[in-house]
Amino acid sequence: MVSEMLLPWYPWIKAFHVMSVMAWMAGLFYLPRLFVYHCQVTVGSEESERFKIMERRLLKAITTPAMISSLLFGLLLVCIPGVINWSYGWWHVKIAALVGMFIFHGFCARWRAEFANDRNTHSERYYRIANEIPTVLMMIIVIMVIVKPF
Repeated sequence: MVSEMLLPWYPWIKAFHVMSVMAWMAGLFYLPRLFVYHCQVTVGSEESERFKIMERRLLKAITTPAMISSLLFGLLLVCIPGVINWSYGWWHVKIAALVGMFIFHGFCARWRAEFANDRNTHSERYYRIANEIPTVLMMIIVIMVIVKPF
């Protein structure tokens, strides 16, 4: 069975999953912060164009690949026997928070596209508040996976 073949690779899969999640979270923490700073510059200015490059590279070269690898390594982990006891409810909350993280990633991609087309309609304050969302979701996910409260 494929799941049993993965068992010897468990520490490696887990290590790559953690590294991928760290890179994904770094991107989701930093991208809204870039949006805050981007709001402070004049549309069409040299600074604005520099922010567009930074935002595109962060999303496309780091954040999105890290999201994909986090998902793939996470799926491999749940295929390994004994990693998750499906009778407990903590993983439902974790999955819900994870879905929220994917949705937030999608919003970041949309906001980046709006900035790239000089069509941002949100304020600095909006992005400052949005910047807290991945932190809250991450806290929920970590507590569910480490503490397994129910």
